Amino acid sequence: MSAGAIGHAELAALQRRTVWLLSAGQVLGGFAIGATISLGALLVADVSGSDAWSGMAATMSTLGAAVAAIPLARVAVRRGRRIALSSGALISALGAALTIVAASVRSFPLLLLALALVGAGAAVALQARFAATDLATDRTRGRDLSIVVWATTLGAVIGPNLLEPGEVVGRIFGLVPLTGPFLFGIAAQLLAAAVYLFALRPDPLLIARALGAAADAAVRAEAPALESRARERFAILTVALSHATMVAVMSMTPVHLLHHGSSLTVIGLTISLHVAGMFALSPVFGILADRLGRLPIILLGQGLFVGALVTLAVGAETASAVTVGLVLLGLGWSASTVAGSALVTESTAPLRRPRVQGVTDTLMNLSGAAGGALAGPTLALVGFDGLAVTATALVLAVVVGAVVVGRRPASPLPVSG
Repeated sequence: MSAGAIGHAELAALQRRTVWLLSAGQVLGGFAIGATISLGALLVADVSGSDAWSGMAATMSTLGAAVAAIPLARVAVRRGRRIALSSGALISALGAALTIVAASVRSFPLLLLALALVGAGAAVALQARFAATDLATDRTRGRDLSIVVWATTLGAVIGPNLLEPGEVVGRIFGLVPLTGPFLFGIAAQLLAAAVYLFALRPDPLLIARALGAAADAAVRAEAPALESRARERFAILTVALSHATMVAVMSMTPVHLLHHGSSLTVIGLTISLHVAGMFALSPVFGILADRLGRLPIILLGQGLFVGALVTLAVGAETASAVTVGLVLLGLGWSASTVAGSALVTESTAPLRRPRVQGVTDTLMNLSGAAGGALAGPTLALVGFDGLAVTATALVLAVVVGAVVVGRRPASPLPVSG
């Protein structure tokens, strides 16, 4: 398909196809992550011989996603989304395979490296949401991005429920305990790589770049985009701090509930409802961001964060209140991340977008890792209610930034960057 020959209808049809293909890849990627990363902590504890190291599973996968984000963005700049996304999925599949090897030979360093490689799958998931915006108009950018974010949950919900079947398959192949489900992860990531590499044609980023000034004007005919470095920095800050707020509080919730006598069933239900809050309504927030603007939905997300943190601080001793707080926390993350990600894209010149998006994903993961790491000492020092109160400082920073940026005019977005 020649970029110069694409009209409005063809461009809209190509965008719809791109969103559905990205969503299919996200379902497979979410399935792979859900089927494998939930066993990471158990494997780390088993191979290391100490439960104290179990948290390194999440840490390494998060750091792996952070490290992979910028290189994958550079690949996208040079070769397009198709190559970048499929490469990330293949790296994640390699990590799952190395995890099986590391567990078999009882190598703790190799296991940590393997889990970091598995984390590349999370980097793919983050880049895919931005890929959904390459050919989107300002009227649909938030919606298209949020659909791809939502699709991840389908696989992520199914994946953890296949741990037992995975163990059965692992025993058939003679694998050591706890590694069978990683076979599902390998297969899912290989299928995701195939979807990205062979079906994502033409490449949305390359088409967007080849369209040139005339097509760019056609895509944006309904509402001219605006560039503002201040808005760009604010959008990145919003995504990073919102993720840090969510991770800091969520990661300590199971520990808090367990210490207050809640059963594993209650803890599992609470986290499940939290995850549902993170993703289930993301298309709603995407549509609202398109219709009402990015800043109002970011502020809505921060308002949900405040509701969550107040609920958790006041009702820290009550399991039902903690559950409500975690649901609100997930909703706040969803609204802030969807609107913030859309604002990152539309505040950045086209040629700079992939690089800026890679930086956004890296800072998002690093902020989450820092939030999780600092949450433990904070919980020990001031308790769960104190952790909730402390987290409001991150919310306040985003709100102040929104007020400052909202008062600054933006300049026309240059096509060439």
